[in-house]
Amino acid sequence: MPSLAENTIANAGANPIDPSHELTGRTAMIVGASRGIGRGIALAFAGAGARVIAVSRSSAEFPEAGAGTGEIKQEIADAGDAALPALILDRHEPDVVVLVAGAIPPMLPLQQQSWETFSANWQADVRIAFHWLRAILLKPLRPGSRVVVFSSGAALGGSPLSGGYAGAKAMQRFLSAYAQNESARGGLGITFTAVLPRFSPQTGVGKVAVQAYATRAGQSVEAFLDSFVRSSGPLLSPQIAGAALLQLAMQDAADFAPAYLLTGAGLQKLPS
Repeated sequence: MPSLAENTIANAGANPIDPSHELTGRTAMIVGASRGIGRGIALAFAGAGARVIAVSRSSAEFPEAGAGTGEIKQEIADAGDAALPALILDRHEPDVVVLVAGAIPPMLPLQQQSWETFSANWQADVRIAFHWLRAILLKPLRPGSRVVVFSSGAALGGSPLSGGYAGAKAMQRFLSAYAQNESARGGLGITFTAVLPRFSPQTGVGKVAVQAYATRAGQSVEAFLDSFVRSSGPLLSPQIAGAALLQLAMQDAADFAPAYLLTGAGLQKLPS
């Protein structure tokens, strides 16, 4: 008999994208689109008719666009390069920017970390958010544009086996709030928000984290995931993340929250 976790994963892609989400003629830039949640978001936006700019370090295979489906154009580049955001934003003039890229943290207890491993996500994830948000404000993007920064649920409760990861993800949430404040002060009309996903075993970071925490708990990965599903609900998947981001892209700016928790059950507004 399949476990709860297996059933959750198997059914994760069963949530169809609402056909009312129509993004034809709009450009969505997904930074970190080659795998996991970033890939799921890129596919969801293309499926809704958007022109998708998939930014990643390495090339990825995407399905051919069908009738009524937006194209996916790949830009192979280092998202942490300080010069990249201004260049690529000018080239494509996106209406939506989603920042997902980041490093997989070394999974070690505190005493086994070095400063280099502990600070890995500050040097990657925070650096990426800083450079991109700064470039978006300086350009700036057109009024009505939407910017989503992917933080992590670890920013809420910590993550003792991933060094400085939780703090770095909390800083990304702060940066999103700072950018929103500057947009409001400057009358730019750009909406910024942070999304904090719970871990997903279908992503690079989530897979490594699940294995590490299962070992720490003396459980198999299957038992650990079953326990998580029983206590916290369905697991997040790239397909669910894609559908959730479409929801945000179509939402009225006045209804945006500064941050959202994202789980297998969808988006939940977080208090300011």
